[in-house]
Amino acid sequence: MKFVLTNWLERNTPAPIAGFFARQDVKAVIEWLKEPVYAVALMFALTTIIAQPFYVPSGSMEPTLAIGDAVLAAKFPYGYSRYSIPFVNGPTPEKKLFERLPSVGDVVVFRLPRDTKVTYVKRVIGLPGDRIQMKEGRLWINGKQLPLRQSGVGESEDSFGGTKEVARFVETLPGGKEHIIFKERWDGPADNTGVYVVPEGHLFMMGDNRDNSLDSRFSIDGHVLGNDYMASNEGGVGYVPVGNLVGRAFIVIGSVDFLNAGSLLEWPLQFRFSRILKAIH
Repeated sequence: MKFVLTNWLERNTPAPIAGFFARQDVKAVIEWLKEPVYAVALMFALTTIIAQPFYVPSGSMEPTLAIGDAVLAAKFPYGYSRYSIPFVNGPTPEKKLFERLPSVGDVVVFRLPRDTKVTYVKRVIGLPGDRIQMKEGRLWINGKQLPLRQSGVGESEDSFGGTKEVARFVETLPGGKEHIIFKERWDGPADNTGVYVVPEGHLFMMGDNRDNSLDSRFSIDGHVLGNDYMASNEGGVGYVPVGNLVGRAFIVIGSVDFLNAGSLLEWPLQFRFSRILKAIH
């Protein structure tokens, strides 16, 4: 096969080009480039098919994820689309290859519906057909209030590097899966909402830092269902199409508290070794 291919190239490659690639110095450069090109191609394939790292820039998923975490998201759990390929954008795919719905409670990376160039990480709270509502700060799914028990206090970091103590609670999702949330108040703008009915082919996402998360409680135009509050002039998250899923975040591979670093040179000093290989639940 190699002999046939070589003969074909010799017959079909213009003489000047063939002569150029026959030069010893050109052959040496090609040989030198082969290994790094193979390495880049392999890495690109792995981040498309297996898993890809993503950076967490906000505290909306505290205490599960911290500002500065680098999480690894598995690509295969929910199937593949153009969004599985790093840096590729375009309209939301109608179907995914090997498509599968996530489970309620999964922490997922997805493309923001109003701007698919942007990736978010949130927890899946509602599947197609589910009815989601907030009443006095408590989460209700399909007419049932989720169990909530206090679990001490935790430290929440804001976008300026400041910290404050926030009450921690363990929330139990349908099916028994538990996760920790932060909750400061019970009468905030998104603590009393109408009933969200998740459309077919869509998901409802929420952050674990319930009072500091722009999520599916806020529509694409930024409003909260059932009241006149508008979270942002830029808009919210709204219902997330299944086609926007990129992967399931399953582990923290590194974390840097860059907000408290005075310069790039200080970043190594702010590395959080305790978060290396921390599983995401």
